[in-house]
Order: sequence, then structure tokens, then C-alpha cells
Amino acid sequence: MSFDNKVVIVTGSSSGIGAAAAITFAKEGAYVVIVGRNEEKMKNVSNKCECFGKKPLVVKADISKDDEVKKIIDETIKRFGKLDILINNAGMFVPNDITSDNFMEGYDRVMNINLRAPVYLTHLAIPYLIKTKGNIVNISSVAATSIFFASSILSYFVSKAGLNHFSRGIALKLAEHGVRVNIVSPGPVRTDILDTTSAFTTWDKLAESTPLKRLSEPQEIADLILFLASEKAKGITGSEFISDNGFVLAK
Repeated sequence: MSFDNKVVIVTGSSSGIGAAAAITFAKEGAYVVIVGRNEEKMKNVSNKCECFGKKPLVVKADISKDDEVKKIIDETIKRFGKLDILINNAGMFVPNDITSDNFMEGYDRVMNINLRAPVYLTHLAIPYLIKTKGNIVNISSVAATSIFFASSILSYFVSKAGLNHFSRGIALKLAEHGVRVNIVSPGPVRTDILDTTSAFTTWDKLAESTPLKRLSEPQEIADLILFLASEKAKGITGSEFISDNGFVLAK
């Protein structure tokens, strides 16, 4: 899959799935825009991308803030003059029981990062994606349709369900412009975002909870993202692709 001279924004690309996707896009010839908050981690990812011949653009941004979301698009267009692919990958969750006094504080934080930010970034990116007949891949989760951990990460479930429905809606809207929109929904993956699950489980228990008795690695999800963003998937839009080692089958 060649992405030679394609411009790709990957949010949350300082580590995990986002980092793997950014590096793999760079390997395939893309100009990558690395977006995150941890400068040291982003520099490490940038160096790995640059090994493949193209210097990435690194944008430090808190996507819960509208002006910083706008900065991502502005700096991308200023540097490269176009946008071909948007990967909305950044996400987070916090354990927050709906019966807790501070539930809404955690809820708002999760929804702002996981749903509002991708919606706003997509809104800003659409005019440029229409010009290039580009595409969007939104990184969701099996949590969008399955309830586990006794709903102790309820806000995360809701945000991902909303992201899925948003993705299908804009897939239909943008199809007339030749812009595709798809969803990747991983199950348990060895990434930073799952470190907080130590409150309810362990990596070994998570692996045992899947029929294949394994966890995914970030590169596996990155490979799926690249497929959906490529010409090989030119007839696919509004679809959700699950990579979860059979996790939802056991729920």
C-alpha cells in the first residue's frame, strides 16, 4: 500500500496505536502530522518516521481545546498545502461510577476528548478532504457495543458509541464528494490507555477473556487503519471493522 506524498493527520500519535500508525504511514511514503501532548514521546515517533525519508510535522495540542484543534489543521495546511487522510485516534477514559459525586466531571472530560474533538476536527478538515477526495478513519472500540467492567467506564462506552454513529452519519453525507469514512474498533490492545484497567483487571486476565487467548499489538491495528485508508478499500465507507481476538463473542 503506497501513500507516497499523501498528507496524513494522526491524533494521539505519541504512543500506542497512533504511534504505530504514524510510523507505518511514513514507511509507506506519507507526510505525517504527529499530534499529541507529550513532547518527548512525539519526538521519538518523529525520529522513527523521519528514517523513511520525510520529515513529519509535530503539533503539540490538547484536543479538548477548540483553538488547539484548529491549530492542527492550520499548521498542516501551512506546511503541506493539503490534507488527504484524517485518523481520529486520540482517546482516553477514566473510571467513573455514575453514582459518584464527581461523575459529571469525568464524563465531560472523556466526551470532550473522545467525541467532541473528533467531531470538530472533522468539521475543520472536510473542505480539504473534499478537494483531495480523501478519507477518514475513526478509532473507536468494542466498548461502543459491549458493556464490561461493570460499567465503571460508562463515559468511555457512551463516547465510542457516539463516535460510531457520527462516523456513519458523515460517511453518508460525504459520499457524494467521494470522501470515505470508516471505523476501526479494537478490543484489548497493549497501549498506554489501558494502563488504568489495573484497577479492575490485569493484562493476563484480559488476554484470557478473549477466545483467542491473546491481546492485540498496536501494529496490528495500524495495519488495519492503513488498509482502510488505502485505495484497496476504495469501495468501503460507513463500515466498522473489529479487531478484538473474538472479545465481543464472549460478552
